[in-house]
Amino acid sequence: MKLPHRRQFLHLVAGAAALPAVSRLARAQAYPSQRITMVVPFAPGGIVDIIARVVAEGMRPRLGQPVIIENAGGADGSIGTGRVARAAPDGYTLIAGPWNTHVANGVIYPLQYDVVKDFEPIGLLADAPMLLIVNKAIPANNLSEFIAWLKANPDKSSMGTAGAGSPPHLLGLLLQKETGTQFRLAHYRGGGPAMQDIVAGHIEGMFISVAAALPQVTSGTVKALGVTAQKRSPAAPEIPTMAEAGLREFYFSLWVGLFAPKATPRTIIDRLNAAAVNTLADPGVRQKLEAQGYEFPPPEQQTPEALRAYQKAEIEKWSPIIKAAGIKAD
Repeated sequence: MKLPHRRQFLHLVAGAAALPAVSRLARAQAYPSQRITMVVPFAPGGIVDIIARVVAEGMRPRLGQPVIIENAGGADGSIGTGRVARAAPDGYTLIAGPWNTHVANGVIYPLQYDVVKDFEPIGLLADAPMLLIVNKAIPANNLSEFIAWLKANPDKSSMGTAGAGSPPHLLGLLLQKETGTQFRLAHYRGGGPAMQDIVAGHIEGMFISVAAALPQVTSGTVKALGVTAQKRSPAAPEIPTMAEAGLREFYFSLWVGLFAPKATPRTIIDRLNAAAVNTLADPGVRQKLEAQGYEFPPPEQQTPEALRAYQKAEIEKWSPIIKAAGIKAD
């Protein structure tokens, strides 16, 4: 059998080595050719789930393929997030990753993945500012009066949280730090049970999403003292921001971003970003989410680069607070 000349042999070797790259490029150009799974690392019905389902439905016609929501909760979202970190970087497994999973969990949990390095950002979807609410029996009708009441009654009141390390927990710690007040933090398995105990008078207040709080605020069973956004919520324009109420720079929103596994081709990232951005520009989508108190980033903050910068800034801001509080997974 005659062996090929050396030059021919080298061409054959080079061609074989290039096949995987050519194959990946071809797949990226044909993307998407099958359904896409968007993992929500929490149970159905919560903030992340609501945003993800509305956005996924809007992306479907723009991608020409179904975008299926799969709820994979556990360990404050780290189980579902870890699954996406290990998924193939082909654009068919994404995660609706909120502040919890892509900021706080990197400090709280001993993760087997890196919340920054193991994901490709696609774009910021929406965010949910929090309301500070208190029991209607509290003798305070605004934030200044509530802070004065807390100072006059140190360690005699309790603020609820949605669990250790949750946004309400960290906001409670931040409130103590910024106001010099002392109160207990009672951890619940979610915001719903905590809200029930506020209404019943077992605890004095908590930070909770606008959407979850508004029915009780409207019915008069709780008082709303401030929203943790930089501007008033369109869903409740009568409620002042925390800054307007007297606490400057007291901002927080439970944001949700769309991420893919590390090494997902940029052509796929761009295709997904365009579908998400166009969905968020749809008046029907915006009306549906704004009515529930959700907010949208401006166009310049909807790029992959903007999401990465925002995520890193949030990690830089909150990591010292979480570490100083000694919050660790149980």
